[in-house]
Amino acid sequence: MLPVIAIVGRPNVGKSTLFNSLTRTRNALVADVPGLTRDRQYGISQQSSRPCLVVDTGGLTGEDEGLDGLVARQAWKAIEEADTVLLLVDGRAGLTVADEEIASQLRRTGKVLHLVINKGEHRDPHLLSAEFHTLGLDHLHVIAAAHNQGIETLMKKVLAHLPAATGENSEPTAPEATPEGVIKLAVVGRPNAGKSTLVNRLLGEERMLACDLPGTTRDSVTIPFERDSQRYLLIDTAGVRRRSRVSEAIEKFSVIKTLNAIGQSHVAILVLDARQGISDQDASLLGLILDSGRALALAINKWDHLDPDTRAQVKRDLQYRLGFLDFAKIHFISALHGTGVGELLGSVREAYSAATRKLATPELTRILEEALAAHQPPLVHGHSIKLRYAHQGGQNPPMIIIHGNRIDHVPETYRRYLANVYRKRLNLWGTPVRIEFRSGTNPYQPASTPGKRPRNGGRRKTGK
Repeated sequence: MLPVIAIVGRPNVGKSTLFNSLTRTRNALVADVPGLTRDRQYGISQQSSRPCLVVDTGGLTGEDEGLDGLVARQAWKAIEEADTVLLLVDGRAGLTVADEEIASQLRRTGKVLHLVINKGEHRDPHLLSAEFHTLGLDHLHVIAAAHNQGIETLMKKVLAHLPAATGENSEPTAPEATPEGVIKLAVVGRPNAGKSTLVNRLLGEERMLACDLPGTTRDSVTIPFERDSQRYLLIDTAGVRRRSRVSEAIEKFSVIKTLNAIGQSHVAILVLDARQGISDQDASLLGLILDSGRALALAINKWDHLDPDTRAQVKRDLQYRLGFLDFAKIHFISALHGTGVGELLGSVREAYSAATRKLATPELTRILEEALAAHQPPLVHGHSIKLRYAHQGGQNPPMIIIHGNRIDHVPETYRRYLANVYRKRLNLWGTPVRIEFRSGTNPYQPASTPGKRPRNGGRRKTGK
């Protein structure tokens, strides 16, 4: 286990900026807006030779009710699991009553505490830290997280009080790629569709803020977990609204991070709100997922307590509006009560297996020949389109490359026909199948030599 460092403090003191500096990433959203961070964000420190886990938390306002209370609960959970705590304060604003209250509560936890005075650029550290000595904390540091000043010195002193990690080596840690066999799973959907509730249900704990308030989740948060011997990297994302309704810069960045999460995932779960019906925004999100080539599972949430007529209407909407998603499994679930969630993960595993499967060239060519025998492509100016053989060109999504001639004239309907044939024959459910046509050069066509003119100078022979 890696030692854990939790970054806490009141809102807008620079916790996410420090987190990004320590992890050398931009995983945490940063803006000059109080209360931007709400959920816990984890990352590996890249500022020293010793690996440790860093946790970004939401701002502590002292409120115990509403959204602020939920944010505070997330922050205190991070404090409970931490080996040491960095209490971040704003050097420009000076010592506040809120800082004193947070420090008092932290002292009662018995954790190793470090007082970190941020925004200390161009100022005398001794003068800046004078008033903060009244907090009575032994370890005091002055940094400027936005300019990466004092971070290296801070980590050396913090790590000196941390226990060694199990299996730790002396080499610096590097950003880790997704291990083989781990499914990266993005949970996406409109605001208030129940994404965070579903994530909490899958994890079996209150890991994400979940309340009946649209836009609660602002950042994309990656969480590892394991179920039935299968490891996952679960990505909870911010809700995506229609572009015309997205006005705040923060929400625009949240949407960008959601789209990035889709592109980086293996499988996407699109969460739809059964009580709100299937909207144009849901169809647009599906289009984005399909364009990215991600495998897909549909979760129709809030299915409990719906009357039979409403359920029938939702199923009709799915058939008419999303009929093109005949390859994706649909699950009617209740994320709040857990109904149908177990079967959802089964479809995720099936979709991942199909999207990453290796396909043999002889089998692909044999299926192509059988498809051609059953249904030939149309003639082009009296000439037939020749499709000769096929091989795999990529995974996630499966790409099948078919070689032949006159491929520019293959209709889109025939491309879809071939994709459906391959999907059914190879059992590639849960993932789109892409077909690409390529033409080979004619081996009997003589190659022209650059700069060489024909013997007759290019003139047409007249026979004289």
